[in-house]
This record gives sequence, structure tokens and C-alpha cells, in this order.
Amino acid sequence: MVERVIRVSVIQAGSVAFDTAATLDRFERFAVEAAQTSRLAVFPEAFVGGYPKGLDFGARVGTRSEAGRDWFARYYDGAVRLDGPQVERMCKVAKRLALAMVVGIIEQARGTLYCTVLFITEDGRLVNLHRKLMPTAMERLIWGMGDGATTQVVEMAGARVGAAICWENYMPLYRTWLYAQGVELYCAPTVDDRPQWQTSMRHIAYEGRCFVLSACQYATDADYPPDYPLRGGAEALIKGGSLIVSPFGEVLAGPLGAQEGVLTAELELRQIVRGKFDLDVTGHYARSDVFELTVNTAPSLCDEAAT
Repeated sequence: MVERVIRVSVIQAGSVAFDTAATLDRFERFAVEAAQTSRLAVFPEAFVGGYPKGLDFGARVGTRSEAGRDWFARYYDGAVRLDGPQVERMCKVAKRLALAMVVGIIEQARGTLYCTVLFITEDGRLVNLHRKLMPTAMERLIWGMGDGATTQVVEMAGARVGAAICWENYMPLYRTWLYAQGVELYCAPTVDDRPQWQTSMRHIAYEGRCFVLSACQYATDADYPPDYPLRGGAEALIKGGSLIVSPFGEVLAGPLGAQEGVLTAELELRQIVRGKFDLDVTGHYARSDVFELTVNTAPSLCDEAAT
């Protein structure tokens, strides 16, 4: 069997909230650092566009406030369009550094925002995107739901790469769909900074017999504007916890504590095959005579992802 080895990085950093230009400067700085050692880098959920931790946008059942609408307008203004200059800049950075990237963004499509992941190759092409299928709790107020058209695993950086955003990782059927497509580098961009998340990442790697690359934001008060309603004080608003896990559930790098930084690991992809010797959950361990997975990959009527 041909040896396939790839060096990867996960980025732990926060957005400059409500300032996309400054966030892109931060993006480029971390991309340069990752490119020194790695072929592929994973950035956190909502990195470009920001995660409005704790903001309620003035919404209550049956009522919305004018101040909340103003905050949403500010948030909308910081989101990026797929055909806009921000994505173009990210692609140029990838090409200049010869670095493939999986980047969490807030995508603007008509009047709707999506929590999206971009797949950018080392030659600077946007080859795929994934929109979060199920925003969690209050996220449903500000983000639309993705559809099955953006759930595909893609070939890039010499591996099969897919993504599940934050609590999508708790959707067993979506995980199964990624496994069924032969995902090798399972990317999990997130803002979930709780210890339980790290346990979940180890379980997913072991269940799917794949490498899991989880990039979490690390954000403090300094990353949000002075008039932002929620302040953490000495406590970080998003505490990090990024890590890289092997197909046997072993932590190869991290978890990175309360600081920004870059985690790097060398992945021997043959470990995936060694792991599937006794557990291939969509192959010899699937019991397809009992269970069947059906996935609707058609775009919704309002989908702009392909345009």
C-alpha cells in the first residue's frame, strides 16, 4: 500500500467581531504561520463574519426591538458573499501560500445569512462549501438552514475532506453520510468550548475511523466592539479547546487551552485502513440488510450555493 502522509494544522483564534477587514488580516497572519509546516489548515466556525456570542438581537416571542434590528444589520454588513472580494482574497492567500483551507464564514445570500464552511484548494480554487444544516437554539434567529446539496465530501490536499459545523456533529445521520462518502479528514469547526466537546471529537474519530480536525475560536472582550452587550471580563467569551484526533481516538495535538495558536500534526492516512479492519460503520459493520440511509442532496428552491 502506498504511504500517504499529510501535515495539517487547526487554527484557534477569534474573529475581530463586526470588522471583517481586520478579521481577514488575522486570517492571513494565521495562514502564513500554518503554511510553514502544513498542507491544509482548518479555521473555526464563523471565523470570517464572527460569532455573536450571547447576543439576543432584541428578540422575544411575538416581538423584536429596534435596537436588535440594528445589531442584525451590523452583523449582516460583516458577512461575506461567495462572489465578493473577501472570498477572492482568501483564495489568493491560499494560492500564494500553496495551502489548502477549510474556513468558517458567515455567508450573505440575499437577505439571509448562513453559517458556512468554504473548501479552498492549495491552488486557490473554491471547490466546495457546506452550509450548516441545523443552527442551534438562538442561532436559528440569525442563520438560515442549509440543505443536502452542500453536504459533499471533496478531494483536496491529497485526501477526502468533509466538514460538520459545531452541533452538526451531534447529528448521527449526517455523520453517517460523511462516513459513507469515505471522509478521511473530518473537519469540525466550532465555537463549543466545553470539555464534553473534546470527548465527542474522540468518539467521532473512533466511530468513523477518520482523522478529526476540530478548530474552535478563542475570543476575549478585546475581540468585540466596546458597545457589545456581553462582556466576559477576565474570562474569555469563547475559550478554545481545539484538537486533532487519530482514527483510534488518540489525541495527536491539543486540546489547546485558553489562548490563540496553531496546532499541527502529521497524519499517516494508512491508519484509517488499519482502523477499518474491525470497524467500518458504513461497510462491513453497517448491516445494510437492516438499516438504510437516504439523503436528499437536491438544493432547496431558494438555494444560492451553486450560483
